[in-house]
Amino acid sequence: MLLRTAFAVALVSTFAVTAASAETAKATFKNAEGVDVGQADLVQVTDGVLIKLALKGLPPGGHAFHVHAVGKCEPPFTTAGGHFNPANKKHGMMASDGPHAGDMPNLDIPASGELKLEVLNTGVTLAKDAPNSLLKPDGTALVIHATVDDYKSDPAGNAGGRIACAVITP
Repeated sequence: MLLRTAFAVALVSTFAVTAASAETAKATFKNAEGVDVGQADLVQVTDGVLIKLALKGLPPGGHAFHVHAVGKCEPPFTTAGGHFNPANKKHGMMASDGPHAGDMPNLDIPASGELKLEVLNTGVTLAKDAPNSLLKPDGTALVIHATVDDYKSDPAGNAGGRIACAVITP
């Protein structure tokens, strides 16, 4: 089945980026107990923002992964607000009026609890003055949920509770 998406999982970084001009950001994931469970390095590329994840100590299985609208991560991470949605779209890759800029593919955490992956989100930017910037004044956050996103239920895909959160910083 072909899905209309605003992002793609990148297996190899083949994006046009010049090191001197590339905008970057970073984020450190913490779980509800405050334990470091991973890092994200974000790089502006021609087609959006490449998010390089290195996660550890997360429960195995499928988990939703989203950009949330507020740069605040206080357990149970509801302080991160809803999904980042500057264009007021419906939630999900399978929604006819979607997806949100913050919608991204589910993560599949292996039994080891460790995952390294690159995700390209074409709905966002690191350009500070753009309406879809991840570096907006209130900030944004990356959130990992307890269960998978169904890619269609509005507003959040029935993804369950929030198990890890990372504030995006320049």
